Amino acid sequence: MKKIILDDGFQEYLVENTNLVGEPGIPEIIDFHNTEVPIDIVPFEKINKETNKRKYVHFYMHDKGFRQILTNTKLYVTKLKMFDGVITPDPTIKTYRSKCIQETNTYLNRAVGVYLQKQGIPVIPNIRWGDEKSFSFCFLGVPKNSILSISTHGCIRSNEEKDYFRKGLKAMLFILEPIDVLVHGYMPDEVFGDFLTLTRFHRYKSQFEKTHLKK
Repeated sequence: MKKIILDDGFQEYLVENTNLVGEPGIPEIIDFHNTEVPIDIVPFEKINKETNKRKYVHFYMHDKGFRQILTNTKLYVTKLKMFDGVITPDPTIKTYRSKCIQETNTYLNRAVGVYLQKQGIPVIPNIRWGDEKSFSFCFLGVPKNSILSISTHGCIRSNEEKDYFRKGLKAMLFILEPIDVLVHGYMPDEVFGDFLTLTRFHRYKSQFEKTHLKK
């Protein structure tokens, strides 16, 4: 039988002796100052075939592609330790989903991240938001003045999505004041143009881009 996140109480061991912040109790990422801007990044679903370990592992893919890191995190620690670091998981936050589900996905993002930190793995927080209602919790548990990661892949297709993304990006920069921001996917000027002087942005091609260009 396939294991689901509810089978063992959301893997309570992930947040043992971890500070929980805000009204929803989001696990707090530890500011170890041991991360760096990645040379490159690799999707979690490809780590078994990746020979170049000088990369950070990311989870910018359909949720089913990294379900196992949420349900059986311990199993992947040894494999993830082979790489330079990890960007925290990216469970979907949709504007039409209930707030409690969005908060839960933010919780899982941070819970896996702080557990991997405690295993000695450098961790860069991934920030994911929906509309303005998510701003009350989606930035919780992340240290200020650190390296952060975001993804635009599949998030800026329509004008409405671009507007949501622009507002969230502005809020993230104001609240967390990152020193560097990794961007997985495209960086259109109509979304990023007003913010390029506020921090250092580093763009990484999505797997879709790489595959499309090859074709």
